[in-house]
Amino acid sequence: MIELEKTYLAKYLPDSLKNCEFKEVIDIYLPANSAHPKMRLRKNGDSYEITKKERVNENDASEQKEYTINLTADEFAALSQVRGKKVRKIRYDLETNNRLAEVDVFQDDLAGLVLVDFEFESSLEKDNFKMPDFCLADVTQEDFVAGGMLCGKKYANIESFLFKYGYQKIM
Repeated sequence: MIELEKTYLAKYLPDSLKNCEFKEVIDIYLPANSAHPKMRLRKNGDSYEITKKERVNENDASEQKEYTINLTADEFAALSQVRGKKVRKIRYDLETNNRLAEVDVFQDDLAGLVLVDFEFESSLEKDNFKMPDFCLADVTQEDFVAGGMLCGKKYANIESFLFKYGYQKIM
């Protein structure tokens, strides 16, 4: 499956977020010694999966081949014993601009970082999408916000990248 997606830094959390559905997401990226792991184990609320993502075009992070296998809770528990790099976030499903936004509020060592993802059915939809007001900047092509690059990092490790966008920690 090809995933078409745009990622934004949040400028602020919209008031309507407090009324949205949310779930805890725990990602474990493999292998742990990779600078940018492409495979992840995920606990997404009450569902579990293992996914591998690869860019369709090396120069465009907005289109990726995605291979996913659903797992049981027991399979996830067993596989999560493997040494990997973890990241935890609270994901809110927010309806905005007639689309579903996944608002990821990072926890633990990345607290203060909020990313917003939108997925699209076609390249035309993706290319014509207008950034919502609560977003600060399109960072789709920035490697530093890719899950495989964020895992295992602290907010201080990415602060210099965020600074160039004028990003302010959101607590």
